[in-house]
Amino acid sequence: MVNVQLHPLEVNPKTGEPFLRLRNHRNIILTPPREEDVEACIPLLNDPRVCDWLAGPPYPYTLENSRWWLGIIKAEADAVLQQLEDAKDDPTPITVGHCPVRSLREVQEDGTDIYIGDLGVMRCRHGELMGSGAVDWANKEAFEERNNSIAVGDSSIIWSMGDYLAPSHHRQGIMSDAVSTVLLDWGVPRMNIRHMWVSTFTGNEGSMKVFLKNGFKLIGSYEDCLEVKGKIRGLNLLEWRYE
Repeated sequence: MVNVQLHPLEVNPKTGEPFLRLRNHRNIILTPPREEDVEACIPLLNDPRVCDWLAGPPYPYTLENSRWWLGIIKAEADAVLQQLEDAKDDPTPITVGHCPVRSLREVQEDGTDIYIGDLGVMRCRHGELMGSGAVDWANKEAFEERNNSIAVGDSSIIWSMGDYLAPSHHRQGIMSDAVSTVLLDWGVPRMNIRHMWVSTFTGNEGSMKVFLKNGFKLIGSYEDCLEVKGKIRGLNLLEWRYE
């Protein structure tokens, strides 16, 4: 019997793995991170068409980096899935603090799948922008700690998203579909997400289009505000609110 707490996730009948199918690209799914993703993501995160637009992952991205990161996100996913399993006898869906599926995969005709990217939901890490007015690096940690301390399910939490997609799958509307699916099918009903900020580097028109198409609004542009991988970069900040 399928655990009703997993809704709206489906379950692979062969492997027992839960997954979330994209609303429009039905051959694209999101699953929990897998051990095999350690190696699968390395070529993508070393591709300039991907890594040049990402602030977080180091470059070059090594096997050690990948193992460390997978350990973190897999533990988060496993913890949520365990919460859902522990609550399986409760008919009312519980509210959780993470999305347990984030690895984007394209399902092939034979039923196998290939790793094509990642879409993670996390509490906002732009504390330097949470004050009033100018960028405030001095109080960045304090603002983030306050946001992180808010109880799971509280509508005042400011959330964020981070994503990347294999260049072979760019310009097909996949990431726009993934953002919509994760936000509306899981984030709103299962995490009570009501407020989200996302950022893109200035010049990243592709990511801007993804979020604008999903109802995000540009609320700030900050030129030359941080150094990433040896370059001074500007940020665009976009906001989404549940209506």
